[in-house]
Amino acid sequence: QVQLVESGGGLVQAGGSLRLSCATSGRTSSIYTMAWFRQAPGKEREFVATINYSASTAYYTESVKGRFTVSRDNAKNTVFLQMNNLKPEDTAVYRCAATSRWLGPRQHSGSEYNYWGQGTQVTVSS
Repeated sequence: QVQLVESGGGLVQAGGSLRLSCATSGRTSSIYTMAWFRQAPGKEREFVATINYSASTAYYTESVKGRFTVSRDNAKNTVFLQMNNLKPEDTAVYRCAATSRWLGPRQHSGSEYNYWGQGTQVTVSS
């Protein structure tokens, strides 16, 4: 089993920054792909970004390109999401997810992921 715990969410004004962390534990050797998803109230879950094991490949949904950066530190079993120039429409619960396969640099639905964190709230005020 793999456990994921997110942190770093909070309330920030538009234009501000936050850095989310996702700490993994358990059978971390089985993790290859990590991703961030978000879900706003009344909306469906949305893919945000993904990164492969070596961090050589990352992919972002169009709305966050140039503002968000996903990275990982495998020695610390942690994945990060640096969010800059935040907008009110970024307000959501952000969750990290993990799977043992590389899913490719594309939009992911979430059904491909085996493990999920509980989420951290990000609120951006205008």
